[in-house]
Amino acid sequence: MREISVVVNNENKNVSVIETINSIKNAGFKNVFIQWYDKNYSIPQEEQVKFCKELGLNIIFAHLGYQNIEKIWEDGIEGEKLVERFKKNIKDCRENGISMVVMHLTSGKNAPNYNIKGLNRIREITEYAKSLNVRVAFENLRAKGCLEYVLENIKEDNVGICFDAGHFHVHFDDEFNFEFFKDKIFAVHFHDNDKSDDLHLLPFDGTLDWENVIQKLKKANYNGPVTLELCYRYDYLSESLDDFYKEGFNRGMKLVEMFEG
Repeated sequence: MREISVVVNNENKNVSVIETINSIKNAGFKNVFIQWYDKNYSIPQEEQVKFCKELGLNIIFAHLGYQNIEKIWEDGIEGEKLVERFKKNIKDCRENGISMVVMHLTSGKNAPNYNIKGLNRIREITEYAKSLNVRVAFENLRAKGCLEYVLENIKEDNVGICFDAGHFHVHFDDEFNFEFFKDKIFAVHFHDNDKSDDLHLLPFDGTLDWENVIQKLKKANYNGPVTLELCYRYDYLSESLDDFYKEGFNRGMKLVEMFEG
């Protein structure tokens, strides 16, 4: 049966990341992904990895940060600094036993046009990752065509995508070239919204057509975990953190059953 995974989210409200990890474990999850954002978290990302491992949680990938990611497409030293930062992140992840990273190619609403300069920088990152036997999955964001551009030009077996279902719904209006990315979907982010914003709700709490998404992913030969990108906030704060993750696990199981059906 397909595995279930969930993010260790540092943006959960009114709780520590240690409480989050404990609740994830108590809910029955065996797999997580880490936010490797290079931020000044009260519990550093390396310590989060260590604590997860102590609890027997398997880390399926690290989501790298995306501060100033637009600079990777622009002239100037900032783009070169990003390349070095990501190479260091990948090396650090590899040394922590993490063999896949998820990356953004753009961030905000006004993403720059993709171009050869940015492509060459990205190629340097993915080639370095390949030398360390690390896979790189680029996430679908607001900039349509950017993923296609990168994967058309970087045809390496360690380069693929992370399909974000919430972004597919709110930013892409449920349109995505699944056929183009067949056999290249390395990871997923499953969460829901009502198309008003990227809300990161529990699956089935928004308006996403999950049956459609799962059928598309099956046809694209995605065979990895059901990975939830959830955040404990909004109305969910009326329930305990433990109950939130237990319900998240139940929703994940429902998605697994849909994949198996």
